[in-house]
Amino acid sequence: MAHETPPHWDRSMRDRLQRGEAAALAELYDRFASLAYGIAQRVLDDEEDTGRVTREVFSRIWESPRDFDPDRGPMRTWIAAEAHRLAVERLRLRTGPDSGTPAEQAEQVRAASTAARADYIVTAMPAPLRDALELTRFQRQDYRQMADRLGITEAEARRRLRLGLQLLSSAARYTSDPEDAAQEDA
Repeated sequence: MAHETPPHWDRSMRDRLQRGEAAALAELYDRFASLAYGIAQRVLDDEEDTGRVTREVFSRIWESPRDFDPDRGPMRTWIAAEAHRLAVERLRLRTGPDSGTPAEQAEQVRAASTAARADYIVTAMPAPLRDALELTRFQRQDYRQMADRLGITEAEARRRLRLGLQLLSSAARYTSDPEDAAQEDA
């Protein structure tokens, strides 16, 4: 899993990339390739296209490191957003005349985007919230069992679940298409 990086690391990485340090790109790839790949895979559900998107993300930052602005957010977030944007773009190109009506195509893109956003939210949320969701969702434990297993109070277990689910629910409200956002607001 990709780990958070401090702001000074992000700035240093961008500076190293601007100087053309191949070792910086390798380090960045080692740290964040699984994040970019996972997001692209969730949107595209195709190994070949997913690999292309992952390579394109890192190629873009190698060719134009100034596109990443550390004052606007962490490198991890930029890479995730770029992987998502490129994957959705590729998915839109892939949907041809035989893939349904424009509304069906838009729904396919929206569903894939929501799923990718949910994956990113889960990997980015604090470990205590992620652990609570994983224990209840995948290991089918109720909040009492989860509290006992994590060594926390039942009230704290319910709080973690509530916060984790609130974060996860924001994935459905997210849209990368300004037209979709305008329609949802109307």
